Amino acid sequence: MEFEGVIVKGETVLDDVRKERALLVGVERPGMRWSLESTLDELARLVDTAGAEVITRTTQKLSSLNPKTFVGSGKAEEIAQMCRAYSIDVVVFDDELTPSQQSNLEKTVDKSVKVIDRTALILDIFALHATTKEGRLQVRLAQNQYLLPRLRGMWAHLASNRMGGGVGSRFGEGESQLEVDRRMVRKRIAAIKAELDKLSQVRSVQREERYNSEIFNVSLAGYTNAGKSSLLNALTDAGVLSYDKLFATLDSTTRRYILDSGRAITLTDTVGFIQKLPTTLVNAFQSTLDEISGSNLILHVIDSSSPEFADQIVAVEEVLGQINAQGIARINVFNKCDLLPEDELESLKRRFPQALFISTLTGYGLDDLKKRIADAASASETLMEVLIPYNHGDLVSVAHEKCRVVSERYQEEGTSLTLFVGASLQSRFQPYEQ
Repeated sequence: MEFEGVIVKGETVLDDVRKERALLVGVERPGMRWSLESTLDELARLVDTAGAEVITRTTQKLSSLNPKTFVGSGKAEEIAQMCRAYSIDVVVFDDELTPSQQSNLEKTVDKSVKVIDRTALILDIFALHATTKEGRLQVRLAQNQYLLPRLRGMWAHLASNRMGGGVGSRFGEGESQLEVDRRMVRKRIAAIKAELDKLSQVRSVQREERYNSEIFNVSLAGYTNAGKSSLLNALTDAGVLSYDKLFATLDSTTRRYILDSGRAITLTDTVGFIQKLPTTLVNAFQSTLDEISGSNLILHVIDSSSPEFADQIVAVEEVLGQINAQGIARINVFNKCDLLPEDELESLKRRFPQALFISTLTGYGLDDLKKRIADAASASETLMEVLIPYNHGDLVSVAHEKCRVVSERYQEEGTSLTLFVGASLQSRFQPYEQ
């Protein structure tokens, strides 16, 4: 059997545990920034990360979406035929479906076939990979927010069941159950938010302590699978999970890092971004993403080997804008340079003269990155020479705890210090400046 606009994967040897067989559906519309092929390739990687196997994909060009089935009615019937022909378990749409579109598509395909969209797939992956209590709560919040408007479709079968009790009676039962479930989901959302607020307060206190300690905070941001976790491991031996899969790590990880000058800073690895990142996820992971918006410097890690790296940069910048982090100083760090031919690497360097180029696998460029981080950290400090009277010995303690002391001498009038001072502490030392 042949279908228009379809790519079919060859037969594969199944594992002992059979993977779910997936059909991908993409729609090409006017004004799309990403090519349909590249966005479906990414969707295929997401499906692989979720543990399913992409068997085939189908596409359609549309000037406007069908409000009932997203794709055209003929394409919807074709998808149902493909599900039967290729024994499909799950149909994955590359765009978010409305609750009614999802319900109508589920009625078109066989009952045994699930119909989900990109958002549901990402939520499934997040649920699979969240490990901390906060991460799991954030995923549960996003799942319930996604579920709430879709409850009606789950009870739609009651509206059509009119046996025995007359036209309106069975529908009334469905509505009652629907309202019960809505209240239950709303209560669940409220409870999760309350728990997250408590955890967020703890995180805020920890973050405030880091800020007050004058420790320079560096966040690693970037498209998923760009190599943020690998970079954190390369710099700090953090031992963070690092796989060649999308969203391999979700929970933010902060590690202490000592610069060559002896100054301590922090490096924080955060959840990766992706095109069409659902707003519900951005909102649910707000407390985690606050780690980025509260940092002194952002390392924007970019996969230099990806053909779509330019579009990925734009996608990351959009999310940084959503969390009000666009004004923070940043360094573009092109990773995986070991995968590029020399001429392509040189061309990339000419195109992005202010960026850094590294390979966490070989160590290429890491020394330059360390120096750039140290320069950025030093730029936030002012070199001061002060004479602290002995009756203000507490300020000497502050100097050692929160500043970078270059030299210290004991004189008759007090303690003479040469030190680098962060902006928030300069006013305390200025009265004693020499």
